[in-house]
Amino acid sequence: MDISELLSRLEEIVHEGISVPFSDRTLVDREKVLGIIDSIRDVLPEEIKQANWIKEERNRILIEAQKEAELMIKETEEHIKSMVEESEVTRRAYIQGEEIIENAKKNAREIRIGTKEYADNVLAGLEKQLKEYIELIEKNREEIKNLRS
Repeated sequence: MDISELLSRLEEIVHEGISVPFSDRTLVDREKVLGIIDSIRDVLPEEIKQANWIKEERNRILIEAQKEAELMIKETEEHIKSMVEESEVTRRAYIQGEEIIENAKKNAREIRIGTKEYADNVLAGLEKQLKEYIELIEKNREEIKNLRS
């Protein structure tokens, strides 16, 4: 089960609990709730592993994009050198080479920015989801503590 399913089950237990008359409290099966909390603790490390994998994948993509950009620049420079024959051809080749290098640099920047944005969006979503889970767990624990009183 994933965390969402476990939290949904926890919520069901709370909704299925017996209402205490004249209060907003509910009696729930303690063992069921504690069992689900244990299951959530077991699943959370997997969610964290997934976040780490996303981070590593982002770094791998950035390194790969940098290597591609460097390769494109190197190939462009070699292309420029091979085009040198006479002054007009040389001038044209130099201009074209500069344009290719600028395009390669621009593409590399766009790839890096896009990769960083993608990774940041994925991590932000995961962070939000984990915060919601933690808040729900804390709320449910507080309700359980209040039930003991």
